[in-house]
Amino acid sequence: MSRTTFFEVVIFDAKTREQLCFLDKVDPHSTIGDIKNLLYKSYPHWYPARQALRLDPKGKPLRDDEILQSLPVGTTATMYFKDLGPQLGWTTVFFAEYIGPLLTYFLFYFRVPYIYSHRYAFTSSPHPVVSLACVCHTFHYVKRLIETIFVHRFSHGTMPLRTIVKNCAYYWGFSAWLAYHINHPLYTPPSYGELQVNYAVVLFMICEMGNFSINLSLSNIRVDGSRGRRFPVPTKNPFTWLFFFVSCPNYTYEVGAWVSFSIMTQCLPGTYCLQYTHYWGSFR
Repeated sequence: MSRTTFFEVVIFDAKTREQLCFLDKVDPHSTIGDIKNLLYKSYPHWYPARQALRLDPKGKPLRDDEILQSLPVGTTATMYFKDLGPQLGWTTVFFAEYIGPLLTYFLFYFRVPYIYSHRYAFTSSPHPVVSLACVCHTFHYVKRLIETIFVHRFSHGTMPLRTIVKNCAYYWGFSAWLAYHINHPLYTPPSYGELQVNYAVVLFMICEMGNFSINLSLSNIRVDGSRGRRFPVPTKNPFTWLFFFVSCPNYTYEVGAWVSFSIMTQCLPGTYCLQYTHYWGSFR
């Protein structure tokens, strides 16, 4: 009967090169996630989600599912630790990002005092498109919240706190900028009146339904909750037929929704989100 050869793992701080931990008799079948848990026992403030372990101080972080004996190391493995900083779960991240725009937009829609001139406090716009824009904006972010709870699955369990601050600054700030112009007392309706508004609303709803359909399809390609994924393909749902032409139709529909919203309101700030939609798609 062969004897199991245990490993020794030495963990250094990637920045200071100070030895943080020496792990003796580590099972060769242990994963990087297991080693992170062992390090966490010695340093409780560094929970596994904020740890990055590398074989080289400036190398690529090791995945949690990588097995110790499959790494290019001997029986004594040297690893380098980097603190990723405070982390937040994705559900918390998305709630912070999406609830903010909802509340921010309402402040301008109801014309809370000190936003516009005092004589306009709690007044309403005489233009129906202003109320319609509020409904569409609310629908968009409520849909996102519903998808966060019931649809989305994420390959990473957390996001760094510094990143959520940046994302929230965009979402909240963009919503305020957009709402300020659309709900302004001097706002004028679109040049082509109801015809422009009605066509744009139809396009907006088509894109929103298309975006939801694609997100649902992408959620279903992960098999039995594993990390493995199938290649997304069109289904009987006509909204998924865009897979024939582009690899990420959810962002195509997202762009279409904001373009139609901008046409409906004839408000330039609505197009600003297109830049961030491209960034956010590449980030996730």
